[in-house]
Amino acid sequence: MTKLQSGVAIGWQNAPTKTVDVDGTKFAYRELGPESGVPVIFLNHLAAELDRWDPRVVDGIAAKRHVIVFDNRGIGDSGGTTLNSVGAMARDAVGFIRALGFDQVDLLGFSLGGFISQVIALEEPQLVRRIILAGTGPAGGVGIDKVTRVTVIDMIKAALNLKHPEYYLFFTTTPNGRKAASDFLRRLAERNKNRVKPVSISAFITQLKAIHAFGLEKPADLSRIHQPVLVANGDQDKMVPSSNSVDMARRLPNAELVIYPDAGHGGIFQYHEEFVEKALAFLER
Repeated sequence: MTKLQSGVAIGWQNAPTKTVDVDGTKFAYRELGPESGVPVIFLNHLAAELDRWDPRVVDGIAAKRHVIVFDNRGIGDSGGTTLNSVGAMARDAVGFIRALGFDQVDLLGFSLGGFISQVIALEEPQLVRRIILAGTGPAGGVGIDKVTRVTVIDMIKAALNLKHPEYYLFFTTTPNGRKAASDFLRRLAERNKNRVKPVSISAFITQLKAIHAFGLEKPADLSRIHQPVLVANGDQDKMVPSSNSVDMARRLPNAELVIYPDAGHGGIFQYHEEFVEKALAFLER
């Protein structure tokens, strides 16, 4: 929990949803934590809006840092139409950051958000101080163009078993993985008031197309990203294969790699306590 509002401690469960105008389009966001210092901008994953972030990760980092989480264009409560390329999403994110009046930020990009974070760092290096890339990979990375197939298969499995798709997509099939999946989904349900709209089918399809295209792109020159980068993933990520994390850490000049055992795409959520501790140490270094 962070600062008090009307005598109530503000955390991810009750943080108000705000809006800011970005060149005529309303962007929905939430912020919490100390108001001083360089803010940490969270960038979300495929088919995700504000309420898909793990409260333990948001609250954990907001205990010491100013955290801002927002919905991409056409996602959740943000206006406009969902964009069909990672590059366009990155430029939107830059517009959002500047609309809030910041000239330097830290980035925490998860999955699709990690793709976006890399593009921001390459195109607007002066805007970025430090970067955390979680469950993500580089342009043209191994298996990224297969995300649609992997996602659809597990969505069908989830529907047949009355589970949320992330139960299968984000976690391993081991007892530890299954327990972590159930715990994670329970945490996502903690906010039971003032939730944003879920992602529409058309927006989901558009994001899948953007990810597929990113997976087919020519590899970017990651040696141009000189900021400190923390790369984190599970050792069994099937959405963005874990080998991509190793590849990114090798190609980034100033990177640190953390791989969580018996964990999948949602490794930072399964190991949220360890991740928050590591992330805060990295951001405050």
